[in-house]
Amino acid sequence: MKLGKRIGMAAAALAAALLCGTAANAQQNTLRFNHVLGPSEPYHEGFLEWAKRVEERTNGGLKIEVFHSAQLGVEEDIIEQMRQGANIGQNTDSARLGSYVPAMAVMNGPYFAETLEDVWKLVDSPTVKAWQDELAAQHGLKVVCFDWVQGERHFFTNKPIRSPEDLSGLRIRTPPAPIWQESVRALGAAPTAMAFGDMYPGLQQQAIDGVELVYANIPGGRFYEVLKYANETGHILLINFQVVSSEWFNGLPQDQQTALVEECQAAGRSTSAKIAKMNEEIKADLQSKGMEVISDVDLDAFREAGKTAYEVLGITEAKAAVDAE
Repeated sequence: MKLGKRIGMAAAALAAALLCGTAANAQQNTLRFNHVLGPSEPYHEGFLEWAKRVEERTNGGLKIEVFHSAQLGVEEDIIEQMRQGANIGQNTDSARLGSYVPAMAVMNGPYFAETLEDVWKLVDSPTVKAWQDELAAQHGLKVVCFDWVQGERHFFTNKPIRSPEDLSGLRIRTPPAPIWQESVRALGAAPTAMAFGDMYPGLQQQAIDGVELVYANIPGGRFYEVLKYANETGHILLINFQVVSSEWFNGLPQDQQTALVEECQAAGRSTSAKIAKMNEEIKADLQSKGMEVISDVDLDAFREAGKTAYEVLGITEAKAAVDAE
């Protein structure tokens, strides 16, 4: 075989290998993303849109596989896997992240933020950025973004609630994180930790007397079948965080990191605005199914009661710092 021909064949083989290698590299990064909500929830649609945008932007180099209804496991277990470097992500909140950086819990405290604009301002807060840096450096958890707002959390019960006194003696389901527990306690009820998927049977069996959720959770969970009143306390504007392993994130190429973060923010804000518009429709649908909306709530009394949660957890100064910024 002539030398020129051999060189040509070698070059072709090298080019083919490089192309195969490029294709392999383009497919090698995958994020398995877990959330506890059902497939009919707006968040699930938003996460699918996030995945689509990231895959398109990176030409398939980074794929996000979305798992609804906690298909990959319970939130706490997922977070521990992320801390070990697994390519898993989780939709969570600052209440749970406050287990690692206590001051972060303030972002899910009573009446901390009350509008979407309040949340967007938090993105530029030096204090909030410092908390995220500490979470990544010391605890292995990278916040991709927190532009996902599920809306205001209200109390859903079988008796009307208009003041903190009306919650006295009621067992209200809440996640196990301290800020959730103390917030519900400060607002007048007895907090009862329970997994999201256990709420419906818990209400049926009267293990709990009510829940505190956003409107969008109610149709998907069919809670209107076991609860009568939607009490519009709006005690927490539910800010959600999309979190991955900081070790895994740092191993991504820079363009994939940027795409993951920027598309997370874009999809989050779009989904948050969509949910805000949907609430009135959801409310009307729930009323048609027999649920009564209590809107004449003494919000001033609830705001004042909620301050106790910050004091009990020792995060009053953290709240003041962010408020000032």
